[in-house]
Amino acid sequence: MYRSHTCGELNASAIGQEITLAGWVQKVRNKGFMIWVDLRDRYGITQLIFDEERSAEDLMNLAGTLAREFVIQVKGEVIERESKNPNIPTGDIEVLVKELQILNDSKTPPFTIEEETDGGEDLRMKYRYLDIRRNPVKNKLMFRHKVAMQVRNYLSDQGFIEVETPYLIKSTPEGARDFVVPSRMNEGQFYALPQSPQTFKQLLMVGGMDKYFQIVKCFRDEDLRADRQPEFTQIDCEMTFVEQEDILDIFEGLTRHLLKEIKGVEVEKFPRMTYAEAMKKYGNDKPDIRFGMEFAELDELAKNKGFNVFDQQELVVGIAVPGAASFTRKELDALISWVKRPQVGASGLVYAKYNEDGSMKSSVDKFYSEEDLKEWAEATGAKPGDLILVMAGDANKTRTQLSALRMHLGNELGLRKAEEFAPLWVVDFPLLEWDEETERYHAMHHPFTSPKPEDISKLESAPGEVRANAYDLVLNGNEIGGGSIRIHDQQMQSRMFDLLGFTKEEAKAQFGFLMDAFQYGAPPHGGIAFGFDRLTAILGGQESIRDYIAFPKNNAGRDIMIDAPAPLDDEQLEELHLRVKIE
Repeated sequence: MYRSHTCGELNASAIGQEITLAGWVQKVRNKGFMIWVDLRDRYGITQLIFDEERSAEDLMNLAGTLAREFVIQVKGEVIERESKNPNIPTGDIEVLVKELQILNDSKTPPFTIEEETDGGEDLRMKYRYLDIRRNPVKNKLMFRHKVAMQVRNYLSDQGFIEVETPYLIKSTPEGARDFVVPSRMNEGQFYALPQSPQTFKQLLMVGGMDKYFQIVKCFRDEDLRADRQPEFTQIDCEMTFVEQEDILDIFEGLTRHLLKEIKGVEVEKFPRMTYAEAMKKYGNDKPDIRFGMEFAELDELAKNKGFNVFDQQELVVGIAVPGAASFTRKELDALISWVKRPQVGASGLVYAKYNEDGSMKSSVDKFYSEEDLKEWAEATGAKPGDLILVMAGDANKTRTQLSALRMHLGNELGLRKAEEFAPLWVVDFPLLEWDEETERYHAMHHPFTSPKPEDISKLESAPGEVRANAYDLVLNGNEIGGGSIRIHDQQMQSRMFDLLGFTKEEAKAQFGFLMDAFQYGAPPHGGIAFGFDRLTAILGGQESIRDYIAFPKNNAGRDIMIDAPAPLDDEQLEELHLRVKIE
């Protein structure tokens, strides 16, 4: 055996035992007459000691050649450590080494393998296998495993069956861009990598599987950011003979289970909010409800007072920032500059201070009396000591901009606490959204989402007013899951394809297999998919998903460790029919 114990399990109860350890050299302290080595593996660190009074000369010489990240095996006796380290589980003991074997040497790593490293993000991604040796990354991958096991345990206990679905499928025009794979055996034809297993899980419901789940890789060729990767993982679920309430109940249960088992947090309330309410109160459909700053529409209070900036706009809307009346002019100017950045795109920001003595002072005192400003305070719920921030412009755009400002302030003021969890269901989304560029409706979720039964009569007369039988689960301002009750009737699915601008031929070519299946007794069904990477990161107290993925891609979608994507040689291109053979 390479080892009898791991580097994290020995303690005072093992004193006097002869043991064998193997791992990586974390650190060497060489005093000449005595050498200490910190030996590391996945489980922890054990201190080794070589002593010229107790160790042979050749062993001391060999130990003197050790350096960081050498892979070694040692045999020796567990002894009591003179200078104990209470910060590690093995801090009461050390191993007096009697035999040492160097299993592999190591170049000097390009960055330090420590809790805090001197390596930048690109360097650590290039040498990701070294970064994984660091506790912060290793622990996140172990945390991901723990979450996955709890998901599987809960869903299995609820009667769900995990079924694998294909990775090589057909490209469809809805949703994000597909990654495509050329077929060598079918010239000029391509597979697509799945953006989700949507149609396959519906077919499993037609097949009578009743409750399906899968922790599955999905692929989208889209622009990237901290919480998005070209390949990502979903907890994909589907159930038959269910209504919305059944699904919300099961997956509230899953979320409660994860919060309790992973974080030790009990959450009772899962409030619900309609999409329209979320947009009006928070300016986005995934609001963070851990803190206030709800929007107040100020059109009636702020317009027609001679301030043209407000008078000419579609919407005037504000928020009250708690305790921020003390902001200096420099801090207020910084906020104005922040909203004017291209990423936010606002033209400006009006502020009003509600001072502790009850007086009010604003950046637009020329146009508004103190009584006017107190009406703003009442509308926004501001109290003495608060700051009122107001934006104006096109309604949808301005709500989005104020939402960005609200989240920015939530971060800056420490209101978004990583260990506080506030779930929220957002329901009653629009079924369709109008695209000005293509001049047609697109499915807000996907074309298989069922309309609310009470809105079906509006499908032809007022399609933009039809609500979807859809729901999103939001946690701490992040959408962690979304789903819907599906269309299970062939005629209704055909009407949906018509609304989305598909010809009968296009619908048949793209989704004929699903329409055919619906002719053979498709049951009512619905489901949900959780973003597993994002859920894991939020449970871990972060919003960036990269460190919770073993081998992530960078913002350009590249794996800089293996240098992918990469060109193919001419022979491969020719074989895939992507290059004409030159005679």
